[in-house]
Amino acid sequence: MTNFCKRINIICGHYGSGKTNLAVNLAVDLKKQGKDVVLADLDIVNPYFRSADFNSILNKNGIHTISPTYANTNLDIPALTANMNSIFEQKDRTIVIDVGGDDAGAAAMGRYARMVLDDGDYSYLYVINKYRYLTRTPDEALAILREIEQISRLSATGIVNNSNVSYQTTSDTITSSIEYAQSVAQLAGIPLVATAYDRRLEKEIVSGGMISDGYPVDIFVKPPWEEKTNIQL
Repeated sequence: MTNFCKRINIICGHYGSGKTNLAVNLAVDLKKQGKDVVLADLDIVNPYFRSADFNSILNKNGIHTISPTYANTNLDIPALTANMNSIFEQKDRTIVIDVGGDDAGAAAMGRYARMVLDDGDYSYLYVINKYRYLTRTPDEALAILREIEQISRLSATGIVNNSNVSYQTTSDTITSSIEYAQSVAQLAGIPLVATAYDRRLEKEIVSGGMISDGYPVDIFVKPPWEEKTNIQL
């Protein structure tokens, strides 16, 4: 399910695309494969949906985490820690990096672009959601990707289709987004590597046979007023 992953896996996307939930799922699945996983949170923009919110749960399951210095506090301007520099040198570890939404969040990634390029073993995945404002057409999604690439100083290597409408998502919601996702990938000149969907829809989607690159995910990232889902390894 994670055959599109490399040693360094960078997850970017528009606000609300579901990139943080994807990042947490990738970290969990890579850990299940026996890898020594580090989940690094570079989301210094969005205070409500950060992978840093799952530090205690992830740590208990053997997944190392790195987050902004002031994540999970009431301070408004978190800072990145020196630990980020060291993980690129630890070649025995698999890294998942959750980048902040849009070009503003991707600016933090730009600080580490040279280290990523020097390593070479990386994937830079752009998460898209057909049903989100400002990415509802392939052209809109492409425009945001180009902004993210420019400021992060890295070019995306693959598209992850994460089209959904939260709890109203059905298997039709997913299958209806495939053509859109393929168009984004074609415009960007990079492959559509996966279509993520809620694991609870897996039976319907698999039986329908319309998705060849499906990646079932658990919904870990929820609104602040809802209880977090526990992680089981």
